[in-house]
Amino acid sequence: MEARFYLEIVTPERTFFSGEVEMVIFKAPDGEIGVLGNHTPMVAAVSPGPVRIKKDGEWLEAALTEGYVEVTREKTIILTDTAEWPEEIDVNRARAAKERAEERLHSQLSRIEYMRSQAALARALTRIKVSQRTKWR
Repeated sequence: MEARFYLEIVTPERTFFSGEVEMVIFKAPDGEIGVLGNHTPMVAAVSPGPVRIKKDGEWLEAALTEGYVEVTREKTIILTDTAEWPEEIDVNRARAAKERAEERLHSQLSRIEYMRSQAALARALTRIKVSQRTKWR
């Protein structure tokens, strides 16, 4: 049996998830990070992308935006701007945001505007991807 640990995902609006899990996988600036029970303590940035949570042998998936994670041996806390389950995502709104971001990226932008447009595109693509499936395999 896999070692369990407490996972909490918190946004400014709500506690999105809290409970004992076997594993969590999320996107970081340098790639994906997987956390199991008794993980080495760390603090890291969280990038927009899917979060996969293994709870009671089943995988759950949601969309996360930018944030930070703190991992201790007993618990993992992800602080993120937004977190959404697939059924909470407005796909039409996400597609419109994707189109707006792509249009902005094709125009003359300052460096900051370009980075903001890239971040908006990453968030929209994550939301679209997660909305298209309810379980990760």
